[in-house]
Amino acid sequence: MDLFTFVLFISGLALLVVGAELLVRGASALAMLVGVSPLVIGLTVVAYGTSTPELAVSIKAAWVGQSDIALGNVVGSNIFNVLFILGLSAIISPLAVSMQIVRRETPIMIGVSVLLLLMALDGQIGRFDGLILVVGVVLYTALSIRQSRRETAAAGAAQSVPVITLGRGWKHVLLQVLLIIGGLALLCVGTDWMVRGAVAMAKAMGVSELVIGLTIVAAGTSLPEVATSVMATIRGQRDIAIGNVVGSNIYNILAVLGAAAAIRPVSVSPQAMGFDIPVMVAVATVCLPIFFSGRIISRLEGVLLLGYYVAYTAYLVLAARAGAPLALYSTIMLWCILPASAVLVLVAAGRQLFFPRVVGIAGVAGTER
Repeated sequence: MDLFTFVLFISGLALLVVGAELLVRGASALAMLVGVSPLVIGLTVVAYGTSTPELAVSIKAAWVGQSDIALGNVVGSNIFNVLFILGLSAIISPLAVSMQIVRRETPIMIGVSVLLLLMALDGQIGRFDGLILVVGVVLYTALSIRQSRRETAAAGAAQSVPVITLGRGWKHVLLQVLLIIGGLALLCVGTDWMVRGAVAMAKAMGVSELVIGLTIVAAGTSLPEVATSVMATIRGQRDIAIGNVVGSNIYNILAVLGAAAAIRPVSVSPQAMGFDIPVMVAVATVCLPIFFSGRIISRLEGVLLLGYYVAYTAYLVLAARAGAPLALYSTIMLWCILPASAVLVLVAAGRQLFFPRVVGIAGVAGTER
């Protein structure tokens, strides 16, 4: 791997982050005009904006026939979002989970993850599959906005998201439009540079494009989500922090992979079908008992999630290099770490089921929404 390849990759990543930031700022400010809640802004506008790098990368990869990167980017990003971003955010400050997330958004995230698994059984995500997914994201977005506006009207006042202060003059509206256009332009350039750099790095290191997509590209395109959720957690906007992750995961499957497959069918490798996609489904599923346990993601659960991401990444590296350590590693994961973690999660969920008054964060999580 030469210096030019590395600089190309880093420069593309930088443009993606800056472009996504401009896009999120502009889109969030315009969204405030319709008066939707912070949770729905996190689930839709912020989540979709921060997922634009994934959209650009997967469409570009699918267009040039790099199915492993197109699919690996989506699957890896969804795993990264839950394990790394939620884990890190919860370590910074325990996250209160609204009832809407528990009752509707998390089941939807699990449902679309299972749908992807079923669509991949024949070895590819075809154009018809892609169109179904794209229609799904349109319906989901319309439902979310409609419900939010209904709740806002019932409450008698709209809530605001502290992303950017919106003025009421046409100059301020024009500024937001320019931010969106500028962000999209940077994303287009950054996407091309990053994908080219990632492919060159994969060939130079002798690592498959799927592993590069699952790790480097997935983590890189998820940096806007990291910044947004961490900052939202620090500022106390926990609805945005969690909504950004859950909404991004739904959007990644429905819109990102759907658009990529609609342009060109995405092949599913045996490795992705046999391990990575099931891991993505498992990660989405485990969110339900974690969110339900006191409706708080505690620091201990945050450490657990972050530890799993480290373990998952280590597994990918070992699998790429093969050898005896992988068998020992798999045995430890399957017979020690996973069962112990499952017991902890089930105990926490059971405690909340039978002792629902055990709630933290000064009762914040106990507020019905």
